[in-house]
Amino acid sequence: MRDLIIRGGTIVDGTGEAPFVGDVAIDGDRIVEVGKVTGQGRREIDATGLIVTPGWVDIHTHYDGQATWDAVMAPSSWHGVTTAIMGNCGVGFAPVRPGAQEFLIELMEGVEDIPGSALAEGIDWKWESFPEYLDALEAKPRAIDIGAHVPHASVRAYVLGDRCNTDYQPNAAEIAEMAAIVREGVEAGALGFSTSRTLLHKDLKGVHMPGTFAGSDEMLALGLSMKGLKHGVFEMVSDHLGDDDEWMWVKGFAQETGLPVTLVATSAGAYEGNKMYNIAEESRRHGMDIRPQIAGRPTGVLHGLTSSFHVFLASPTWKTTLAQLSLEDRLAAMKTPEIRAALLSEDSPLIRAAIGEAPTDGPLATALGASSLLWRIFPLGERPNYEPDREQSVAGLAEAAGVTPLEMMYDLLIRDGGRELFYQPLGGYVTYNFDFFRKNMQHPNVLFGLSDGGAHCGVIADAGMPTFILTHWARDRVKGEKFPLEFLVRKLTSDTARAYGLNDRGQLKPGLMADLNLIDFDALRLHRPEAVHDLPAGGRRLVQRADGYRYTVKSGQVTFEDGEFTGALPGGLVRGGREAVILEPA
Repeated sequence: MRDLIIRGGTIVDGTGEAPFVGDVAIDGDRIVEVGKVTGQGRREIDATGLIVTPGWVDIHTHYDGQATWDAVMAPSSWHGVTTAIMGNCGVGFAPVRPGAQEFLIELMEGVEDIPGSALAEGIDWKWESFPEYLDALEAKPRAIDIGAHVPHASVRAYVLGDRCNTDYQPNAAEIAEMAAIVREGVEAGALGFSTSRTLLHKDLKGVHMPGTFAGSDEMLALGLSMKGLKHGVFEMVSDHLGDDDEWMWVKGFAQETGLPVTLVATSAGAYEGNKMYNIAEESRRHGMDIRPQIAGRPTGVLHGLTSSFHVFLASPTWKTTLAQLSLEDRLAAMKTPEIRAALLSEDSPLIRAAIGEAPTDGPLATALGASSLLWRIFPLGERPNYEPDREQSVAGLAEAAGVTPLEMMYDLLIRDGGRELFYQPLGGYVTYNFDFFRKNMQHPNVLFGLSDGGAHCGVIADAGMPTFILTHWARDRVKGEKFPLEFLVRKLTSDTARAYGLNDRGQLKPGLMADLNLIDFDALRLHRPEAVHDLPAGGRRLVQRADGYRYTVKSGQVTFEDGEFTGALPGGLVRGGREAVILEPA
């Protein structure tokens, strides 16, 4: 008798092969049969009419703090993620010297917009070294598996102290010490090393994060510290992808170590033309395991009264009269003619940006993008549309209604009890379609990532990216070609698992980890993001729920049923290089 049998589902097995109707049998934490299962199970689930997929393997999250106090790992776990990799973008909480924890908290708050008060209250610092951090993570059961990178910023802070984010250039001995820490962490089970070289990443004081301007000698030394190991991904976030100097040492690392590199582009230029595609194609032609990472749509800043950002935020009346009010009192005030007239008449840098007078450079231009901002902000409503037309923008709706864009923005802000949110795509949406994303998503060297689960709590809610990718790209897209469901499932499962050496998961095959989603594909949909105050110290975050996930199974145990957590905690820490089962070559 099997522990669990899932019967009669449409199996999309993660290989990219066509779906088929069949059964899946599970014993313990492993799949033991796929196809026609004749025996009985201690528990059986009728999956007729459902698609049955592997659990999603999300390679770009920031649960580094949350994983130390939270067993459920929402919101990613709500969206069928059964393995999440954190420590991305060069930030994390280990190694750390005693007394230096506050620096890492402020860095994470500045770079990833995770409330520092929540991190300070929630994290119980039981480690100094990176191996000790892994041990602390392993000691806590949870609903999903997690893995981690060794983060460059923490390593630099540990070795260089107060000089870690200054112009100081480390000497050979200091570089060697940092390299030894990276290798120690990866040998202990870290899945790789991560770094950030984007000017967007700054701490709370506005200082660029450690490692932003590190020289090629330091970058190569830290990467090459993993040479000779059987696992270890080098993840780099950069504004400069494809630039000669950076590209040369990235290629040098890949060729000398044989280990994979994953690249995250942050400049607007990467989302224009064929730059990202060309990097992927050159890598493929030369047999290098260099993989640009892309989301299923542009990262989007969410404007609204429940988020941390909207166009009236810098207006005098907002700062003096409204900023300190509760949402209920703020909404009541904004419905009065006096407050409405004041906010619509006042000047601020955000207002000037909204009406097409944005600065051409500097932090504000980076945050807000090009002029005519309100032509690129879209109300989400209860059924979000992330590939809208120009006419569906705030300015487009205003034009149709015969009012000013600011008037339309104001009136939309206060609808639905102030819960309305507005999506502002960042880069890659100049043509009001996702054709750029489709071209890059289909390249075999491009990885799906950038959900940023656990991060950007006040302005971004992209942890539901796997749900968006399935619904939009396999079912709902109307502006161009879609993708076959089996292609998307493979990209969300075995492709991401294999890239990180997690060869015991990502496909529905006997011997592999029993991580599965049972999905009512017709009913699958995203809700509008909402603000909740469920972090330690009452910290706020934006989260997004979904319908359609009937069951999620992690390591053979049902962890979610119709969107509700069952209480099962079969997940833990995944250590690199420890998986015995090897997937067949793609």
